[in-house]
Amino acid sequence: MREFRPLANTFFPPVVKNLLIINGIMFLATNVFGRSLGIDLNRLLGLYYFESPNFRIWQIFTHLFMHGDIMHIFSNMLALWMFGSVLENYLGSKRFLQYYIITGLGAACLHLGIQYFEVQALKQNLSAATIHEVLTNGANIVKQEMMYSDPGAAAYTAALFFPTVGASGAVFGLLLAFGMLFPNALIYLYFFLPIKAKYFVILYGLFELYSGIVNNPADNVAHFAHLGGMLFGYILIKLWRIRRPGDFFM
Repeated sequence: MREFRPLANTFFPPVVKNLLIINGIMFLATNVFGRSLGIDLNRLLGLYYFESPNFRIWQIFTHLFMHGDIMHIFSNMLALWMFGSVLENYLGSKRFLQYYIITGLGAACLHLGIQYFEVQALKQNLSAATIHEVLTNGANIVKQEMMYSDPGAAAYTAALFFPTVGASGAVFGLLLAFGMLFPNALIYLYFFLPIKAKYFVILYGLFELYSGIVNNPADNVAHFAHLGGMLFGYILIKLWRIRRPGDFFM
């Protein structure tokens, strides 16, 4: 049974508004704690690979509210407001929040799953001594902003001790939902170039898949987390039997 409680056409619906506030507070706290107390909240609340000594179970949830820099949080929060407001107004606050959290957690799970295979491939080319060295001293190496000269050891260290942060997985879930429910709505790239939402979602999804497969070492974006948000979003829309609102936004 589908249960929707649509809202009025609210500019800042309550869940979106509170998510924006929470993310803003966490970003401010990260900067204040880091500069004043020397406490890096991204390293405490960001998501580490599950075999990392720094991994904690709550990070699967808390990383959704952490961001690396001002452009990171700005782009995610802008997308959250743009797509999330329309979706919350249509789905209702309760269903929207469920969708947001589940897609965010699903994105994290897919990211960790892909990371598992990448780490196993790395470990096959490392000696037991190197693995032990990274597990023992890797965290301190990263904290000192240094890195091993051996490429394999460096990649293994990065996998274990560089946390993943950001709401991007959940935001990509919102993008997928927007494209499915409002396929002919126009999205203006760079506030200038119009493109229908359905084409934008397809192209962006293909780009993320390509980028994830290429796996450029210089690219620190969790592309499979983005795809995970879209995948779980698609599953939820089908599972909940959410339908397009007629010719709205056509």
